[in-house]
Amino acid sequence: MRIGIPSETKTLEGRVALVPAAAADLVRRGHEVFIQAGAGSKSGFSDADYSNVGVKVVADAAALYDAGELIVKVKEPIEGDLKLLKKNHLLFCYLHLAAEPALTKSLLDIGLTGVAFESVDENGALPLLLPMSVIAGRIATQIGTTLLHQPNGGKGKLLGGMASTPRGKVVVLGAGAAGGNAAALAASAGANVVVFDKRPDRMAEMMALGPNVTALYAYESSVAEEVATADIVVGAVLIPSAKAPRVVTEDMVKTMEKGSVLIDISIDQGGCFETSRPTTWKAPTYDVHGVTHFCVTNMPGAVPQTSSQAISAAILPYVQRLAAGKEWRDYAPLAAGINIEGGHIVHPALKGMA
Repeated sequence: MRIGIPSETKTLEGRVALVPAAAADLVRRGHEVFIQAGAGSKSGFSDADYSNVGVKVVADAAALYDAGELIVKVKEPIEGDLKLLKKNHLLFCYLHLAAEPALTKSLLDIGLTGVAFESVDENGALPLLLPMSVIAGRIATQIGTTLLHQPNGGKGKLLGGMASTPRGKVVVLGAGAAGGNAAALAASAGANVVVFDKRPDRMAEMMALGPNVTALYAYESSVAEEVATADIVVGAVLIPSAKAPRVVTEDMVKTMEKGSVLIDISIDQGGCFETSRPTTWKAPTYDVHGVTHFCVTNMPGAVPQTSSQAISAAILPYVQRLAAGKEWRDYAPLAAGINIEGGHIVHPALKGMA
């Protein structure tokens, strides 16, 4: 099969879907692999790194989309990509269509088949969402820590505190891969951490992180009480392939101290704070009621070398199956990942958008 790897076009997105070693594996299997010139540069991979393993470097996006049958990218297509996608393309990337009705309509009008990373399901696990969730969770705590700095508009608080000063407080909503990693990093920095979830096993895992971590059931009243005294709130709530529920209301935001920070990892799926709206790395924050909001939709794109290596390793076995022929549809994890096909919405979580 002809596999195309385009440059990412989202603002300040530096990832590439397949690193040279992964592309080389596909070439050895007899596939033609094409990459747009410069697609790997922000991740530390030159065009020569690809051409040296048999990948064909093409000059621009138009040539790339024309050459490829299977298009493998990281983020959802935006305006420039949509003009180049065709009905015969098999698109494999993050789509997050539940929060993107306009994108959904555009892809339906094109009529292509779209398999979403975040929908690939292995016995209830989401293996292609996991690596980026881990990275996003860690970035959330790193960013939150610096946004508390006074020059960045924060309250001027050191997250872990020190002798003679109180520790900072971090509230994490959701104890999955993203929330769990945000909590672990905050705890290791010395903050007092409160994690909300509804699954006893995940709450137990969070408690095991250390004596400065408390795990609570996500009652609305409990969330409101803890958010009011938080320095940082990290939203990491996930309903697979569906729009994220609103867990923190605007009234809750109003109770927070000025200079506090909200970080919405769930923004890809619409966000879990009522006051959330998508932002980019170029303009990552905004203020509501004196509280800094960080809602960047491609958080792992800030560390593209790490992220590209992680996502490439995760998706390669699935790319191999997709490239092998039509029998990939008989493989349940990939079949579960089909969001749209032939102008129709396929994934059950998206049916209400039709």
